[in-house]
Parts: sequence; structure tokens; C-alpha cells
Amino acid sequence: MNADQSAAYWMEMADYDLDTAKAMYRTERYLYVGFMAHQAIEKALKSYHWRAARKEPPYSHDLWKIAKSASAEIEADESMVDLFDELQPLNIEARYPKDKEALMRSLNREYCESLLARTEVCLAWIKAKP
Repeated sequence: MNADQSAAYWMEMADYDLDTAKAMYRTERYLYVGFMAHQAIEKALKSYHWRAARKEPPYSHDLWKIAKSASAEIEADESMVDLFDELQPLNIEARYPKDKEALMRSLNREYCESLLARTEVCLAWIKAKP
């Protein structure tokens, strides 16, 4: 695959993961809403990396590492910074919860609804980056 095909592939997967996060929300499986939202943003950033840097993104789940490796031009506004910071631990915590009950209490319907809405905005923001 060339860079454009790779970018398209990663964005297709980002959209798929966002749809999965929404499905998890509808079925009240809130633990996985945050995990899949992280995955959606991670894959969108990898798509952006392919578009901006024209090379393989780093093998990482760290949103900031992926974003920064592509270009210094991906300056996020404060809401995006906050979202990246919120999503980062959910990638690990959802897979390896140390305190599942506390995590489940924090990932309630209202929080997950907000998380999904902000993830959609962020995904659109990444897609719009040149």
C-alpha cells in the first residue's frame, strides 16, 4: 500500500471503531466506550501521520507520541488536549482494570455520552487537517 492507501485504511478503521464505541454505548457496555473511543482517535492520528509524514506511524498506543511524530503542526486546542489526556489511560484501564468497580462507576451513561460527542468532534478535526 502507498501512503494515501494507508491513510485511507487507518481512517476507515477509525470510523469503524467509533461506530463500535457507539454500539457499546447503546448496549450499556461503558467500559468499552472509552477503549473504543481511544482506538478511533489513535487510528485517525495514524491516518493523519500517513498523510503528513508519508511514512509508517510509530508502533504505539500513545496518542501524543503518534500526533507529535507526524508533524509539529498538529497543535490541538484545549478541548483536544483534554480529550487526549482522558482517553490515554482508558486504553490500558479497559484492558487491564486494577479496580474494575471504580472504573465502571466513573464510566457512566452521561460521561460516555460526552466522551462520544467529543470523540466525534476530534475525529472530524483530524480528518480536516491537511
